[in-house]
Amino acid sequence: MKKILLLGGSAQQLVAIKAAKELGYYTIVCDYLPDNPGQYEADKFYATSTTDIEAVYEIAKEEQINGILAYASDPAALPAAIVAEKLGLPTNPAKSVEILGLKYPWRKFLHDNGFACPKFYPFNPQTPIDEIKNNIKNFTFPFVVKPTDSSGSKGVTRLDDWNGLEKAISRADEYSRNKVLLVEEFIQRGYPYVIGGDIFVWNGKIVLYGEMECLRDMVRSPLIPIGKKKPAAINEKQKRFVYNELQRVITALNIRFGEMNIEILLDKDDNVHFLELGPRAGGNMIPIQLSDAFGIDLVKANVQAAIGVKPDFVDKPVKTLPGCYMHYVLHSYETGTFGNVEIDESIRKFVYREVIYKKPGDKIEVFDGAGKALGIIFLHFDKSIEMEDFCKNHNTLIKVNLQ
Repeated sequence: MKKILLLGGSAQQLVAIKAAKELGYYTIVCDYLPDNPGQYEADKFYATSTTDIEAVYEIAKEEQINGILAYASDPAALPAAIVAEKLGLPTNPAKSVEILGLKYPWRKFLHDNGFACPKFYPFNPQTPIDEIKNNIKNFTFPFVVKPTDSSGSKGVTRLDDWNGLEKAISRADEYSRNKVLLVEEFIQRGYPYVIGGDIFVWNGKIVLYGEMECLRDMVRSPLIPIGKKKPAAINEKQKRFVYNELQRVITALNIRFGEMNIEILLDKDDNVHFLELGPRAGGNMIPIQLSDAFGIDLVKANVQAAIGVKPDFVDKPVKTLPGCYMHYVLHSYETGTFGNVEIDESIRKFVYREVIYKKPGDKIEVFDGAGKALGIIFLHFDKSIEMEDFCKNHNTLIKVNLQ
């Protein structure tokens, strides 16, 4: 029986553990959180941090694993690549994973390789404010302050003037592990939506493009995705630009295989700006949504690729199934105690899956990043007008009630 080491046992990562077991693999999970549900699903569990590279390496060596997977986890992606390289297991180059996972090396890579890239400036939280202002005096407002090693828009603040700079730095610092922060010019969109979703690579070629539009709450949390919808409305010319630039990155970084998370903006000239190209499957159950939309199993594909097995769908024509698919991230802008989720009867027929992370009575926090999601609602619409109507009225059609 082949063994796979999975880094992370959260509610979102359970699907990968289950998929590995369905494929007949022996599952070993590492996670330092004592309440992770993955420990009860795995064949073997280690209460070890997924970012402790030496500890993960020792576990991998002792267990004589055949593959390692950091499913939907940014912090664990680089440790997985480093350990896999040391053991000669299937992996993408650790250096490339590091570039993709850290915003400053990523911006530098884009700039040095001729990709569209905003002005940016790296600094640490102790850098004097006057020094920061002096180094970005030629930047054009608005600009964004962010940590370089977080995902899901955690710790990100948009500033339209100098007011709030110190608060923005403090907020970015809260979510930073490496204590390297970044200021970059805000990219002015031509196409109105952030293009999100995932791609899948095999043998250095993108074999599946799962681009979607990001839904955001423009009143309360304009920088944090609260959903994804497919199909996206980009035209064929824009799609060609996006596909070409994505493949150019994959080739330049020698990415060999696996699912990768994308966040892209198109400016007024349709230049492709990469916000993120995460070296792992997307969070908020994006692989599940894309699996539904394409009629394939991307979770199993992630597991197979980590073992070095060609995923089932690679040699088959993949087409989007009829209708419009989207997911909606359950969230609250208040702290309190979780009560229930109320779905309006007018859209109940479009809901085909509900994944709720909380139980009645659980404490919940203010939604300020993907890590504070309360669950995911999956919807399928027959017509795009139905999906767009939901997107305009989501706050009244789906409510999180507190006790």
